Amino acid sequence: MDTVPNHELDQCRRCDLWEHATQAVPGVGPSRARIMLVGEQPGDQEDLQGLPFVGPAGALLDKALAEAGVDRAGVYLTNAVKHFKWELRGKRRLHKTPAQKEIAACHLWLEEELARVRPDVVVALGGTALKSVLQDGGATMKSFMGAPFQHEGRWVVVVYHPSFALRARDEASRRQAYQVIVDGLRQALRLLDKVR
Repeated sequence: MDTVPNHELDQCRRCDLWEHATQAVPGVGPSRARIMLVGEQPGDQEDLQGLPFVGPAGALLDKALAEAGVDRAGVYLTNAVKHFKWELRGKRRLHKTPAQKEIAACHLWLEEELARVRPDVVVALGGTALKSVLQDGGATMKSFMGAPFQHEGRWVVVVYHPSFALRARDEASRRQAYQVIVDGLRQALRLLDKVR
């Protein structure tokens, strides 16, 4: 799998998140992937390992990709924000949602990945990813969920972030959120046929 040159990303000081992160986490995947998955930010395990989607949310994403018939090795995985934003609770580092200024500061890196990988379909995993892809701090998932649209010459599909499915309040909500992810990934595959 190819990755963004980490030395450039590690030197990023466009916002303050680098100060408390272990490292910047670049995207991974084929240099020309037809599908790019964009998440919010690295989590605790991603921050420690330097790879996206290797924690619990990544395990759920792997399951959803397999169920949808999407080969993880064939997609490019990245995040809108490249450093882990967290707060300490007891001994655990817990995720804290990036601010719009942090999303905007990191957008340069996502633009670089989009230009280099040139995906036909971008799957925005959650609201932060959607805001970054559209460069619109007011964009809401509710406006786009279940309705793929074109943006800057590529299809965009909006689904829940896998961590949302993990944290949902009850089993029925978790199943429903997971199904939205699977259905969105299947939709991304179908959209590839429209751009052959």
